[in-house]
This record gives sequence, C-alpha cells and structure tokens, in this order.
Amino acid sequence: MPHAIRFHQTGKPEVLQWESFDPVAPAAGEARVRHYAVGLNYIDTYHRSGLYPVPLPSGIGLEGAGVVEALGDGVDGLKVGDRVAYAGGPLGAYAEVRNIPAHRLVALPESISFEQGAAMMLQGLTAEYLLRRTYRVQPGDTILIHAAAGGVGLMVCQWAKALGATVIGTVGSDEKAEIARAHGCDHPIVYTRERFAEQVRSITGGRGVPVVYDSIGADTFMDSLACLRPMGMMVLFGAASGPVPPFDCGLLAKMGSLFLTRPTLFTYTAERDDLVAMAADLFDVVSAGKLKIEINQRYPLSEAARAHTELEARLTTGSSILLP
Repeated sequence: MPHAIRFHQTGKPEVLQWESFDPVAPAAGEARVRHYAVGLNYIDTYHRSGLYPVPLPSGIGLEGAGVVEALGDGVDGLKVGDRVAYAGGPLGAYAEVRNIPAHRLVALPESISFEQGAAMMLQGLTAEYLLRRTYRVQPGDTILIHAAAGGVGLMVCQWAKALGATVIGTVGSDEKAEIARAHGCDHPIVYTRERFAEQVRSITGGRGVPVVYDSIGADTFMDSLACLRPMGMMVLFGAASGPVPPFDCGLLAKMGSLFLTRPTLFTYTAERDDLVAMAADLFDVVSAGKLKIEINQRYPLSEAARAHTELEARLTTGSSILLP
C-alpha cells in the first residue's frame, strides 16, 4: 500500500505524518503519477504552518516528477508510461503516487532526470516569470535578489547573468556568498553584518536598481524599497520572515513613484498555454547549460519533517528533493 505525508493540524514540522492510503482510479481529466522524486519548497512550510491556510486534513507539496500510471476519461496528449513533471495544482506531491489534473502536467525531456525535474519546476518556473514576465530583465540591468544562495536565488543568479545583467544578492554567511558568486552573483552581500540597502546604493553609484526580487518579506521589505531607483519595481514573491505589515501606499510615491507587485506562480501558470510556454523556456535554458540544476539535499520522503526543519533553519543551499 502506498504512503503519503499528510497533516491534520497546522504547526511545526512534527505535524507531518507518514500515512498509508488506498489509491483510487483517476477521475475524468486526471492522471495518476508514480513519483520518482518530489520537490521541497519554502511555500510548503507556509501550508504546514497555517500561514497559507488550507482545508484540513491535507496533503502537502506542489511539485514532482515521475511516470504516468493511469488516465481518467477525456485525457488527451498523455499516455501511460510518459515521463512528466509538474508544479502547482492541488496539494499532495509528498506521496509515492497521486492523482492530479492532467492539464497541470508537462512532458519531461529525456535529457532531464526525474530528480532534476522535481527540483526545477516550481523554482525554475518562478525564476522564469520573475525574469521574463514580471520585470523583463534586459542586458545591462543591475538587479537585486534576496536569498541568493537558495533554490530560486541560484536559478535567478544564473539566468539573469546569462541575460547580461549584473546581479547583486543577499546571503546569510560567507559560505553562501561563495556559492552565490559561483553561480553568477557579481556582488554577494552578507546581510548579517552589512546593511544591504547601503551596499546596493554604493554598488550602483547611488542610482539604485530597477527591480528587487524579495522572497523574505517583513525583515527586508522597507530596505528593499530603499534600493530601488525612481519608477523601480518591488517584486515581493514570498514571506520567509513573515508577512509584510500594512503600510501607507503613499510611501511608494515619496520614494520615487515605485511599483509594487505580489505575484504568484499559480496566476502566471493558470492558463495551459502559459504553463507550456514557460516550461519550454525553462527546459531550453537548462538544456543549453545556462541554468544548472544543483540538488544539494536529498531526503527520504518519509523524513519530510526533518527536511522542513532544516529548510526553515536556513541550513540548505540550492535545491532539495524528497525521494519516495
């Protein structure tokens, strides 16, 4: 009998339970996927903790890669045995097998392994919409990315560098600074001992940057705004340190007619055509060697609680996966 991680109440990592279940046949429009690898992402901790409320009890996880085992009625473009990957859709990726709406699946090229597929989809598609859709980075731009040594951060550093940008990134230690630098970050800033807003102004000759990509939230928000040049864009795409408290929108005017957006991957990939186009863009840069998918942590799926503990303690770098 297959197993999955579920939680019946929100809280710390120990609420995650390893439970057996009896899989049901895929409903109309669904496919059953046997996972070979599952992605670990910071948003998973938001669901578990209750920061992003979900109906309970619940599965968890938004990303995986594997093989199609069965199809429900009305599914076109897929067949049993196809290699697939996905990011988004209903929670439940932390499972040995699962049913998922077939329209969320994309074909995984043979050149990309299941482990890479599970590690790259959510973070890679996030990097795609940040760099190519929310603010379209151009050659010569200087950008700021927080958590530059994290999964999304390392992808943004590599991809932005390939686009011809200068990359400034914040990190928590000298070790992480070296990791970020090795992946295209021109100016890593150790935020634990340097005031990053002052450093960004110094690096840019006082001008500021056209865009800040901020997944930290409360701890960095105001200083991130201070890094922007007039009419710059603040892209708040996460809240690792907690949600940003309410603030006076008039500050955006006073600080230079700034733009603020709070995008999500789910909005950008809501339409099937957009999802397929974004995945193709991602697969292209990976296949071309411009974006290397480095998996620095592997955990047994049954030890998801330990994985969450280490992720929240910022003990991880790059991408992490769970192995069924």
